[in-house]
Amino acid sequence: MVTVLLAVAVAAAVGVGIYWNGRTYRAIDQLLDCVLQQEEIKDMDAKEGAFFALASKIARIQEIMAKQVEVADEEKEQVKGLVSNMSHQLKTPLANLAVYTEILSGQRLDAVQAEEISRKIKRQIEKLDWIIGSLLKMVKLEQDAIAFEVHGIPLRQTILEAVDAVYERLEKKEIQLECPQAAQDCVLYHNRKWTVEVFVNILENAVKYTGFGGKVSIRIQPYELYTEVQFVDNGCGIPQDEILKIFRRFYRGRAAGQAEGCGIGLYLSNLILEKEKGYMTVKSVYGKGSCFSVFLRNYSENLECR
Repeated sequence: MVTVLLAVAVAAAVGVGIYWNGRTYRAIDQLLDCVLQQEEIKDMDAKEGAFFALASKIARIQEIMAKQVEVADEEKEQVKGLVSNMSHQLKTPLANLAVYTEILSGQRLDAVQAEEISRKIKRQIEKLDWIIGSLLKMVKLEQDAIAFEVHGIPLRQTILEAVDAVYERLEKKEIQLECPQAAQDCVLYHNRKWTVEVFVNILENAVKYTGFGGKVSIRIQPYELYTEVQFVDNGCGIPQDEILKIFRRFYRGRAAGQAEGCGIGLYLSNLILEKEKGYMTVKSVYGKGSCFSVFLRNYSENLECR
C-alpha cells in the first residue's frame, strides 16, 4: 500500500512538474515572441520568483535593443544628411573646374587669359581642399577619432598664429586690426593647433563680413575660472533670428549672400572648444557688427592677465 501511494505521489509530482515546466516554457516563448516582434511586454502575473526575474531581464533586453535601434536610425539619418550636404558643398567647385578646364582645352587664349583661368582653377582646387579637410576634421571630432591633448600654454602665440593666417586678407581690404598686449601673460588650457583653427574661423568671418577699411579688434577679459577672448568687428552683423542658428552644421545666414563659405567653420569651432572644455558666445547688432567670445579655462598657476 505504501509503495502504491509513493508511486502515485511520484507520478503526481512528475505531472505537476511537466505542467509547470510546460506553462513556464509557453510563457517564456510568448516573451521572446514579443521581443522578436518588437511588441510591448504586458504586465506579468507573477511579481516574484525565478520566472519573474527572468521575465524582467528579457524586458530589459527588449528596452536596450529598442534603444539601439533608435540610435542606429538617428545615425542613419545623420549620415544621409551629411552625404547630402557634402554633395551640395562639392558640387559648385567641381562644376566650376569642369567649365574652366573646358575653356582651357577648347579655346585659344592669350597668356593673360590663360593665367586668369589657371588662377581660377587653383582657387577652386583650394576651396575643394578646404571643404574636404574641414569635413574630415568635423567627422573625426564627432566620432572622437582624434587624440586631443590640452595643456596650459601661453595664449599670445596662439593669437599671433591665427592673425598671421588671415593677415593677407586684412591688408587686401585695408581692415585695421587691434591686437592686445594683455595676451602676453595669459596661460590658458588649450590645444594650440586646434585653437588657432577656432580663431582663424572667427577672424575669417570677421574679414569676410566687414567692409573695406573696417576694423577688427581682439580683446582679453580674465575671470576667475575662464578667460574671454573677444573678436569684435564693425561689419554687417547678424539678424537676431539667426543668432542661435549660425552654429549649426552647414548653416549659412541671409547676410552670407554670395560670400564664399559652406557653413562648417563655426560648427567645427564649437566641436573643438567642447574638447577643450571651453565654449563660445556671440552678440551682434544687425548692420553694426558682431562680437564672438571664446572662453578658455585658466591655467591653475596662471598669472593674472594685465
